[in-house]
Amino acid sequence: MTMPFEPNANKELNITTDYGEFVRFPVKTHVVMKEDDLFEITGRYAGEFLQEDDMLFISEKIVAITQGRAFPISEIKPGRWARFLVKFVHKSPYGIGLGMPETMELAIREVGLLKILFAAICSAVCKLFGKRGVFYQICGDKARAIDGPCDYTIPPYNGYAKLAPDNPDKIAAELSGSLGCPIVVIDANDIGVEILGRSSPDISVDMCRQIFADNPLGQSDQQTPMAIVRRV
Repeated sequence: MTMPFEPNANKELNITTDYGEFVRFPVKTHVVMKEDDLFEITGRYAGEFLQEDDMLFISEKIVAITQGRAFPISEIKPGRWARFLVKFVHKSPYGIGLGMPETMELAIREVGLLKILFAAICSAVCKLFGKRGVFYQICGDKARAIDGPCDYTIPPYNGYAKLAPDNPDKIAAELSGSLGCPIVVIDANDIGVEILGRSSPDISVDMCRQIFADNPLGQSDQQTPMAIVRRV
């Protein structure tokens, strides 16, 4: 079957990794909303093109959205701690992260204030010795995957903040049972890749990170929240 998929702008279909060469077919969808069913979406847009031994990589954003874990900024009311802690967050050009009071408020609700405070203190101390990344090591993927609105995000999500998906391993396993292929839930941008969910623990995290090292799905209005991954 001819694959009707093209690479996103400035991206490549193929990538060579320590595990061999793979081709990543970006799967374009409509703008996914809370009311959409993730099983229906994956089946409709990717199902007929999947072949034996293919994997399906899914952006954590559409998993979170279909779980009702994305919220308009106007509906999030930051508390005192959120407004205070956000002053110490490093601002990245690749996403808001916890760099605004609303996303920090979501982190406090999701992870807990005491853990956030503990992580912030440990992070501040470790930075004195040149060690970074401690905050997210302590708070984990639930905090790392929280993100806010950016100008390059497709509407209406340029006015939303979102949480990490709930129980992504379970979702990946259920989707795998429905589609008949391994499923990986990813959080990828132009500075890194996090593997949030796998349909099986036998799927190598390092392999998945290498396959998506160049973020072939993009970060803007590509509308490609999935990729069929096939070994060449």
